[in-house]
Amino acid sequence: MSDEREDLIRRITETQRGLGRLFAQHQSPLFSSNLTMRQLHVVMLLSLNGSASGQELAHHLGVGLGTVTGLVDRLIAHGLATRHEDPHDRRVRRIELSPAGTALVEELQSAGFEHFRRILDHLDTETLRSLDHISRTMRAVADKLYND
Repeated sequence: MSDEREDLIRRITETQRGLGRLFAQHQSPLFSSNLTMRQLHVVMLLSLNGSASGQELAHHLGVGLGTVTGLVDRLIAHGLATRHEDPHDRRVRRIELSPAGTALVEELQSAGFEHFRRILDHLDTETLRSLDHISRTMRAVADKLYND
């Protein structure tokens, strides 16, 4: 890879990190949620998948079932998740987000979108056109890399 490409990639990633830090400093609900990173990971997995068994969560997290049980118990205690019997296999317990857990995910996503939208509102139309093209190009590459 050429030095110019490496420099451009470095500058772009540094800019993205800087934006992330800036967003985080401005009342991100992520920091007021009092969740550990693993708990947040479970919340996001449940948000993406709808529900999961303890075994599935253990596999995704790369931890033992005992660790998952503790994580899920704390999420249930926070009112963010529920545990119920799998309707297809009574031996399996499924975990899913509670309404409060779903609301937390929506709040986290909305906060990021609001920050991003505020910046977009201050860009001129030509810059927005360029950003639209770049965003669509990046999405197409991501789809190829992660969906093939």
